[in-house]
Amino acid sequence: MKWAVLVGGTGSNLHALLEQGIAVSLVVSHREGVGALGIARDYHVPVEVITAKTYPDRAQYDQALRYALQKYQIDAIAMAGFLRWLTPATIDVYGGRILNIHPSLLPAFPGLNAIEQAYRYGVRWTGVTVHFVDEGKDTGPVVAQLPIRIDPGDSMATVEERVHHAEHRLYPKVVEAMDKGWVALGHDGKIQWQVSQEEVAKWVSGLYSA
Repeated sequence: MKWAVLVGGTGSNLHALLEQGIAVSLVVSHREGVGALGIARDYHVPVEVITAKTYPDRAQYDQALRYALQKYQIDAIAMAGFLRWLTPATIDVYGGRILNIHPSLLPAFPGLNAIEQAYRYGVRWTGVTVHFVDEGKDTGPVVAQLPIRIDPGDSMATVEERVHHAEHRLYPKVVEAMDKGWVALGHDGKIQWQVSQEEVAKWVSGLYSA
């Protein structure tokens, strides 16, 4: 599959995907001058910067996004720090082929600043979630989650470091599984594994033992 990674920040998850060997054919950023663009160029991946200020509304913005995706014949999308909600028109075109990573154990702490939300709330466990994107806000079907513990006395910086480490472990593995056809989103909206239960168990065990 030809993947596009939608970014807007430092690009650490993009780097993890590239290191995993995912066939990233395009990187799209909603912001100029972010670190992710430098990473893309270092790996010789084409980039497109599509800023909201150029377009009068979400519909026209997403139309430009779809044009870029179609120009590079993109099959699937991995969102990684792209802080714009996709319109139904874009989701319809790429339905079941858009993944997102979120820094909490959804449905807890959706939206922005999820790590800070969890830390301020005082939970003892948080983590990361990879899910398919639907028209809601962080509401799509969950593919996999990886928990991390928050110990008494942990600083916010410590928690952020653990969460980002978990992201870099989980996201490439889920994207790779989808790329290989191991996991898909069924017409009923449920996750479907195309491999045996033994293989799924082995895959999950590998995540926790990493």
